[in-house]
Amino acid sequence: MTPIGRVCELTKYPVKSMAGSPLQSAHLGLHGVEGDRRFAFRRVGDSSGFPFLTASRFPQLLTYHPVGEPLPDHVRTPSGSQFELRSEELRNEIAHRSGHNVELMMFKHGIFDDGMVSLISASTIDAIGREAAVDIDRRRMRANVVLETENTKVFVEDDWVGATLIIGDAALSITARDERCVMVNFDPDTAQQDARIMKTIVRMNDNYAGVYGTVVRAGTIHVGQTVHLVRQV
Repeated sequence: MTPIGRVCELTKYPVKSMAGSPLQSAHLGLHGVEGDRRFAFRRVGDSSGFPFLTASRFPQLLTYHPVGEPLPDHVRTPSGSQFELRSEELRNEIAHRSGHNVELMMFKHGIFDDGMVSLISASTIDAIGREAAVDIDRRRMRANVVLETENTKVFVEDDWVGATLIIGDAALSITARDERCVMVNFDPDTAQQDARIMKTIVRMNDNYAGVYGTVVRAGTIHVGQTVHLVRQV
């Protein structure tokens, strides 16, 4: 078991494509970070395989902030108003501003595009920013866990696929690299788009940045905890 760094940021995203909630500690269960991606707005009448309203269709969704623990009960809008998460007022505002008729859905085990827990190193984020000539905000990556690693090689996470990360009592099997989408281009505070970010990730690493993990042993993790790597023999 080899120490590879420490946890420097933890975040959950209670409502799909809305702003994240920074955490000092998080419980990792078999369905990821407790409270992560448990809600989403669905586009009514959309019969595609992915009917959810995301920032790719409505970038301003990133500037809505869920409020409440362990699950949100309110959402603070970009104008500063606060509505109940399940209210018609919030649904109507999002429908009006996005141009899509929507309804709120709750998912007992979360709604994920790929893996349930996403991780990335601070050195990878910083390297992407340098290459793109952008002072990059880590929130663009929408990772659950940001690590400060002893090995500062860019895309060091790629080497973890197939291995297990131990963080306190929890264990994560690293299953795949994180293939990026247009979400990384959006500023988390303004929703303004900067295509340089995704173009840089494509150029540097075939559009992969970070990794996904599956929880194989539940536990609570904390900012500042040491992370150990265990490779399969």
